[in-house]
Amino acid sequence: MTRSPVTPLPPPAERRRLREAGGLTRTQLAERVGVRPETVRAWESGRSTPRGRRREAYAKLLAGLAEPAEGTTDAGTRAPVSGRRSREGRRGLHGRQEAEGTTVVTVCPDRPGGGGQGGGTVLPEPSAFTQAPPPSSARSATAREDSRYLTPAQAFDALYSFCTPALVRQTYLLTGRRDLARESVEQAFQLAWDRWPEVARDPDPAGWVRAAAHEWALSPWHRYRRRYRQPEPPPPDDDDRALLDVLLHLPPPYRRTLLLYDGVGLGLPETAAETEASTRAAAGRLLHARETVAAQLPELSDPRELHERLAELAATGRLRSADPPAVRGRSERRARFWTRAAIAFTVALIGTTALTLRTAPTRYEPPVPPGETVRGVPPRVAPGPLSEDERELRARLREELSQGPERLTPQAR
Repeated sequence: MTRSPVTPLPPPAERRRLREAGGLTRTQLAERVGVRPETVRAWESGRSTPRGRRREAYAKLLAGLAEPAEGTTDAGTRAPVSGRRSREGRRGLHGRQEAEGTTVVTVCPDRPGGGGQGGGTVLPEPSAFTQAPPPSSARSATAREDSRYLTPAQAFDALYSFCTPALVRQTYLLTGRRDLARESVEQAFQLAWDRWPEVARDPDPAGWVRAAAHEWALSPWHRYRRRYRQPEPPPPDDDDRALLDVLLHLPPPYRRTLLLYDGVGLGLPETAAETEASTRAAAGRLLHARETVAAQLPELSDPRELHERLAELAATGRLRSADPPAVRGRSERRARFWTRAAIAFTVALIGTTALTLRTAPTRYEPPVPPGETVRGVPPRVAPGPLSEDERELRARLREELSQGPERLTPQAR
């Protein structure tokens, strides 16, 4: 009886390198093998070794990931990745494409321009901070050529479908609330559709939307909304719950800086520009955030390990999003509402001005001076009883005609 050969298993450091070269997170690899992400972390750190069928499945998966890395960097193949992944290799949050004319270059040629996620459908489950792999040079040229004929709606839908999954997960790390994360991203895209000519010409439209989503999510006014007063259920895993608790206790600027630099992979100048701070201030925030996280979670003192844990934490929830046409429709309805409100206010102002001009006086009327007290006037005295002569005169005047000569020419008696 012969025993089937066992597939060799690479060393722990090589296991992690192969997984990162294949663009997989620990959660995705754990789902393929059928174990928990903590088990994969233990395998890559050397604390434990897989056995039985799991070992065979894990070894075959690593062997499959190692095959593309042995070739050259031709179109359609993946270049080998060094043992310590560079920061530029982690900058896969948004593909930075140039805008041509009034339309945006196709952001993700592998996805249809008018398609989208949401509307009751679960978003795809890629890495939380990476998007679709970049296309080959030939497909990039074809995409740039075809993007000139995209309508603004198609270009917006392509940008929305490409950026929404990662943006919702990033915003979830900033707020710890799934509903607020989804709302922030939709609000950012509604604002982008309102200002689409500006966004379409921006060198980094995905970065424009990301900054708008982060600003909306970190607004302090959300604390006064009734729906966000109660905390959401924490992640089920203890490690994820501890990391999210540490993140949410950081000040918002520090939390955002840590997410952009160690999570998204932006450079320090880009992080400082997006957070509206100087480079020195951004570096100070980053160091303070790293020290805080490392003080409570010592195993995350390595930035690479922190990046992996942030990606795993962001991928824990099944986040949903609306369809691109629905987002565009809300943006257009809001624009129509405010336009009609502005027109109604203008008409009311014009009517009030016309009524004022109609009823206002046409000449100058001096104001009535205030009353003054008159001094030196004798007090008013009531008349006394009439004498006999006065009574006779009164009787005679009453008997005579009112137009008699006595009234015209008084005569002495």
